[in-house]
Amino acid sequence: MFTAIDAHDGAVEELSRAEQDRVVDECYQCKLCYVKCPYVPPHEWQLDFPRLMLRAKAVDKKHGEPLRDRLADQILGRTDLLGKVNTRLAPLVNAVTGSPGTVLRKAMESTLGLASQRLLPPYARERFSTWFKKRVPPRLDERQATVALFATCFVEYNEPAIGQDLVKVYEHNRVACDLPADVGCCGAPWLHAGDFDRFVGAAKHNLPLLAQAIRQGRDVVVPQPTCGYVLKRDYLDYLGGPDAELVAAHTYDACEYLMKLHRDGETTLDVEFPGPTPDAIAYHVPCHLQAQNIGLKSRDLMKLTGAEITLVNKCSGIDGTWGLRAENYELARRVAQPLADGISAAAAKGAVVAGDCTLANGAIEQETGQAPLHPLQLLARAYGL
Repeated sequence: MFTAIDAHDGAVEELSRAEQDRVVDECYQCKLCYVKCPYVPPHEWQLDFPRLMLRAKAVDKKHGEPLRDRLADQILGRTDLLGKVNTRLAPLVNAVTGSPGTVLRKAMESTLGLASQRLLPPYARERFSTWFKKRVPPRLDERQATVALFATCFVEYNEPAIGQDLVKVYEHNRVACDLPADVGCCGAPWLHAGDFDRFVGAAKHNLPLLAQAIRQGRDVVVPQPTCGYVLKRDYLDYLGGPDAELVAAHTYDACEYLMKLHRDGETTLDVEFPGPTPDAIAYHVPCHLQAQNIGLKSRDLMKLTGAEITLVNKCSGIDGTWGLRAENYELARRVAQPLADGISAAAAKGAVVAGDCTLANGAIEQETGQAPLHPLQLLARAYGL
């Protein structure tokens, strides 16, 4: 954007439509404007660049978009439908989608616009909610709290092991876990595609269910940064009202909540770690976690194990669904290169790789061959769980 403005000697009104469109197309909604720009709300200028870019995409959508883009939006947006189908067919689906660059993946790129070379998260054979319902929860003496888990689509359908370790760590610290019934996808894929109507529909479905859990005395805990950001910020901005305000005030990142237990005067966190703990951890700081402005709670949590933490504070170039699309694939890889360099350097010195975001972790694995663990998975191992 600034290069184009400079080319016109600062005359913004002379930017061509193509130059403006390129800015819109290449904004991947990392949300770091909210961290780095001094003019974002509540500044009097109210410069909200990420939402301006989303509004531009929404306007383009209203005027029509290519069939392939519409198909990609539908595929990426209907996460619950795809998850329910694909977990039932997990071995077959993973065989088809698990190998980048195959003929079938190239066919998917031609028809759906999903990059054929992108490493996609596999589907689990057993959904997290299925495991949660079948388990026999332990009896918690002197329970400290009960939380409502917003498991997210990634934990529900792709990475249930993260949710399982979350539950084990929370129960180890005498925090009971509930799974609110009928809660669905937060709607982030619709929002990032500029489909505000479907995003608002997802929010209207989830908000009363989450607000009810909060009014029953439960905080909401989220193990994935993008979904946590949506509940904390986007529901409030796009819907507003008492339920959105209540959910925003009582939603926590999963590691943020554990550090709250550790630092509040009336609750405690077990800091004895009899299990295996790495000497060094290379921790990727996800953009959508930074944008929540809560500090580096995952780092603080892992530091309690005695590990030395190296921060790799670079974007993965995925950011929702942007980096999954074929037209953005090469640019996304260039964005991710500094992240890959930092991870590779730390891993070469023996560091274990950790990151909160499943999609960013997939980019790390694709670029470096290192498969990161969620911080809660490292903590579960340190507890010997």
